[in-house]
Amino acid sequence: MTNNEIEENKGNILIVDDTPENLQVLSATLSDRGYKVRGVINGKMAIRAARSGSPDLILLDIKMPEMDGYEVCTQLKEDPKTSEIPVIFISALDEVLDKVTAFQVGGVDYVTKPFHVAEVLARIEHQLTIQRLKKQLLDRNKELQEEIIERKKAEEAAAAASLAKSQFVANMSHELRTPLNAILGFTQVMSRDSLLSHENLENLRIINRSGQHLLELINDVLDLSKIEAGIIGLDQRSFDLYQLLDTLEEMFQIKAETKKMQLRFSVQANVPQYIKTDEKKLRVCLINLLGNAMKFTLDGGHIWLRVSVESNQPPPAESEIYPNSTSVESLLILFEVEDTGIGIAQAEIETLFDAFVQTQAGRKAAEGTGLGLTITKKYVQIMGGDIWVKSVLGEGTSFKFNIRVFAGISSEITVATLQRAIGLEANQPVYRILAVDDNQENRLLLVKMLQPIGFEVREAENGHQGVELWESWQPHLIWLDTRMPVMDGFETVRQIRAKEKQTQRRTVIIALTASTFEEKKGEIIAAGCDDFVRKPFQEQILFDKMACYLGVRYLYQELPRLPVGALRRYCVSEKPDSFFRGLLAQMPQSWVQELYDAANDVNEELAIQIVDRIGESHPTLAEALKDLLADYRLDKIMDLTQSSLK
Repeated sequence: MTNNEIEENKGNILIVDDTPENLQVLSATLSDRGYKVRGVINGKMAIRAARSGSPDLILLDIKMPEMDGYEVCTQLKEDPKTSEIPVIFISALDEVLDKVTAFQVGGVDYVTKPFHVAEVLARIEHQLTIQRLKKQLLDRNKELQEEIIERKKAEEAAAAASLAKSQFVANMSHELRTPLNAILGFTQVMSRDSLLSHENLENLRIINRSGQHLLELINDVLDLSKIEAGIIGLDQRSFDLYQLLDTLEEMFQIKAETKKMQLRFSVQANVPQYIKTDEKKLRVCLINLLGNAMKFTLDGGHIWLRVSVESNQPPPAESEIYPNSTSVESLLILFEVEDTGIGIAQAEIETLFDAFVQTQAGRKAAEGTGLGLTITKKYVQIMGGDIWVKSVLGEGTSFKFNIRVFAGISSEITVATLQRAIGLEANQPVYRILAVDDNQENRLLLVKMLQPIGFEVREAENGHQGVELWESWQPHLIWLDTRMPVMDGFETVRQIRAKEKQTQRRTVIIALTASTFEEKKGEIIAAGCDDFVRKPFQEQILFDKMACYLGVRYLYQELPRLPVGALRRYCVSEKPDSFFRGLLAQMPQSWVQELYDAANDVNEELAIQIVDRIGESHPTLAEALKDLLADYRLDKIMDLTQSSLK
């Protein structure tokens, strides 16, 4: 950049003075200081020059012929093109009134003649600095206004996207939950068949439980946006941890058997059976991790789920519920899911928990959405814990996470019902129930659930038919779907409630909705429904609602109970190495060698036979070794026997 360019950049100044000598002195002085100067000798020329040249500052004399400085400044301030140009008056007038008038017409400063050059330069530089700062402020304000406009556009776009997403989620919720309602419902209907074998009955129960887990997974995936928005909270309730593990093992055991895998659940003896945390979120985390382990472990592999207490605080006594406990003491329970699968590359571990990100193996498998581990991590954090992963490519993967739990409270633990409604008690009215749903499978499900019990049931495939049947048949209760063609459930209930004002009778109306959104509850009740039930529903919920609103009384059939202690089958109290070394040292070397060879050959049946031989003479060692064999710990048996042989 040249010196001339530097001087020009200091500012453009217009000097207005009818005395040529004053113009020459000021022009020369300011030009020497690097300013670009233009001089004029009267007011009219000053106004034209200001409009055409847009100077950064004007030095204006007051006493001039034809038009004085006050009038010039007044006209400049009235013109939008020149109103922002600062004006410094330079005049021989030094009365206070003169100065006040100068400021009143728009001047920013006042210099009295004869002037000192240094003073004029200082005042000019001060005003130009103010102008530069003012311009920067205006530019920044303009940028902020543009940013605000862009942000408003982005917010409007985000709101539109959010609305579209909500509509998509609502539609997906309906489309997924409606067929699942039929699947779960008909397993309940089929399980009533007294001719079913015990095996088929148990298979139906497994299908039903797996469907319930699938339903909860669907809900969680649909709620991912709520998780990210931070509006998913912690629903802490007391429950039976062993029962949860029992149902999970039952879920995955069939698939493990088809892939000839060894699936083993192991729980340390000091892990409390009854705990208080968010059972649903814990179940989702375990299902996600076990599902991944199953997916990426080859046929014949091993999968372990180990549960232990990580905290130093003493856990509750075995099998004990703390009655109405208000204890604030907590435990950290550690869960580990380990597999002998294909493993994860170290480069992929950093992004493993990111949403919609899948490993190379996951992409090859062409299964899943890439949300499972994201949801798992967020849920673990909500439950007060953290999650880690270790993996060796080609050897296997281990996921560990801990959660903070509290002692279970007995009053909060609900035991699954062990009875089923099979009919109506005598001396009750014949209850008329109307099923209004556009989905034929859902209507058929309601008919098959309710008719065998003794209810009289009719069907309508849309709201219009529902209103007509209500008028002609007068049902005691209506099960009403909310989303239907022709006339939806909301309009249906509004029309029925309006007509009821003329008939002076009121029908119980309970909405059936496949929506996962809690806010729909208020909309449903406001429309006139007495209550609502979400699809998929359990038959017991329907019967309970009808008992509540109609006073229906049922006859029940008792269901078989699980054998006592069935939920304890995972518990392994693993002994320290020192325990085994002392006992193995007492055994014949030939026997230890046989056991080592069997473990080294991964021959479990032979190992069991070898251990059985010492059952009578060394029961303590035999029981401990059987625990290891039950936990598929041939590796540990091999290490212990090898150390003993040395």
